[in-house]
Amino acid sequence: MTDISPPTTMPSLRDRTDFDEPAVFLPENMLREARRQRGLTNGPIPEFCILDPDGDIVRHLLREKRAERSTSWACYHTQLWETDAANIRIGIVGGAVGASFAVLVAEELFASGCTFLMSITSAGKVAPDVPDSCVMLIDQALRGEGTSDAYLPPAPMVVADQALVDEVSQHLDQTGLPVLRGTSWTTDAPFRETATALATAKSAGARIVEMEAAALYAFAAAGGHAVICFAHVTNAMAVADGDFDKGPADGAGQALAVISAIAQGCGASH
Repeated sequence: MTDISPPTTMPSLRDRTDFDEPAVFLPENMLREARRQRGLTNGPIPEFCILDPDGDIVRHLLREKRAERSTSWACYHTQLWETDAANIRIGIVGGAVGASFAVLVAEELFASGCTFLMSITSAGKVAPDVPDSCVMLIDQALRGEGTSDAYLPPAPMVVADQALVDEVSQHLDQTGLPVLRGTSWTTDAPFRETATALATAKSAGARIVEMEAAALYAFAAAGGHAVICFAHVTNAMAVADGDFDKGPADGAGQALAVISAIAQGCGASH
């Protein structure tokens, strides 16, 4: 009988050191096989793309008949919708919620021709001085998820490209849009936001909590990609009735105003 017992000493893949080693499984190769299986052509996608984890922007654009489905997007798990913002063609993927899913899609977007990626997710309040409903430009994120561990060495925080954050912030200031700037806590387990965890995040400087930014910024730093993350602060963990109110059109109008401002200011330079 073959012995299939596990080894007495198990290596840990949570303590990785292979950050400079190329991956075996490449997004380009998966996209190639998806095109083959589905009979898709290898056409272009917009260079300026959006991740819409909640899907509110996509649903709004479809209701308004303002978006067309990409015929060349080969992702197995999502659809890419195209529309115009500030006379720039943009692509939007809805529903890619959570760190690992967001980075999976980001890998495929950049492999398909994207050069600038924005994420606009929803978030909960951690700091009490954060307004009940606002948009925040995330400039750094506490690493409470696991995806960033595959891209960067261990550290409590992943910091966004500050030159890009400053550029985006400057364009937003010129438009007069009320956007805050601050630190986020990225978690993989929203329903394990205990009082202790929230207090720890707050003491580390986090003002909000969401599910994608730390991983997306780690992916960006490791690959030299232009990625910027926003959060629409919509809730206080639903500890009282009437939470999660995003405003008109589920906040899509507010999100599209931010997208248009960034597209107009940064779209042509990345």
